Amino acid sequence: MTWLALVLALLLEQFRPIGRGNLFYGGYRGFADAVERNFNAGEYQHGVVGWTLAVATPTAIVLLIWGGLFLVHWAAAWLFGLAVLYVTMGFRQFSPAFTGVADALKEDKLDTARSLLGGWTREPASELLETEVARVAIEQGLIDAYRHVFGPMFWFIVLGPAGAVAYRATTILQLKWGARDRRRGERFGNFADKAANLIDWLPIRATAISFAIVGDFEDAAYCWRQQAERWTSEAYGILLAAGAGAIGVRLGMPLHQEHTVRFRPELGMGEEADANMLASAVGLVWRTLLFWLMVILLVTLAGHFGRFTG
Repeated sequence: MTWLALVLALLLEQFRPIGRGNLFYGGYRGFADAVERNFNAGEYQHGVVGWTLAVATPTAIVLLIWGGLFLVHWAAAWLFGLAVLYVTMGFRQFSPAFTGVADALKEDKLDTARSLLGGWTREPASELLETEVARVAIEQGLIDAYRHVFGPMFWFIVLGPAGAVAYRATTILQLKWGARDRRRGERFGNFADKAANLIDWLPIRATAISFAIVGDFEDAAYCWRQQAERWTSEAYGILLAAGAGAIGVRLGMPLHQEHTVRFRPELGMGEEADANMLASAVGLVWRTLLFWLMVILLVTLAGHFGRFTG
């Protein structure tokens, strides 16, 4: 039934996407802001308490509802799990931006591609060269595919609806608190960063291994081993290095931003990034998703067959 819930959630999200500014995410961000107002006194331990409250509250609510519905009827609990998946997982939460950048590059509309990329990543993009736009789009696309699809999918499989909610809450807090305080040198958001790295440890490696399996395994494994630790975030370094190696593209490298050159380590190997490589990245993500669904289906069928024969 887990496999069916995953497939239906993905199909529902394709036909009726839930936007980034939806009611659920907006409400949760408001709740997180309220927690921060009450607990942020600038110290690390305050961040621990705030993070625990901000993640445990929605996770506990979902767990209680799911458990209560399961006592009523398993089908009610399954439908609730499907609804949670629909909210927490989906390509359409980021794919329109990726597609817009790809289409603009294909049509040689560099300024449009820059504008769309800047709105998507919230980073300066007005001075990026064409290949830099393509590189950043692939990087952000792979990261968002992990955040919005493979990460919540993994934790839903492991811990059910509560796992998907805990994962989504953790990633939101990392972006709201962790990344912000990392830039400012403040301490409140440090634990949000650490918690995200912890919850990402296993699924991000599972995703990277899957990239290698459905792509160029040898190059993906080489780039992972040799390049990942050079990236600002080793976790995302693993993801991007494996993804770049799997499709044979060079990511990372310097960017022209705000009248200067921002130096970054090189990830991957092979060709320069361009609009065609964006299509290759999309293919990699879809092959990985199909691979995961196939593995889950086989495991599910094996379990049913074992119970039947036993």
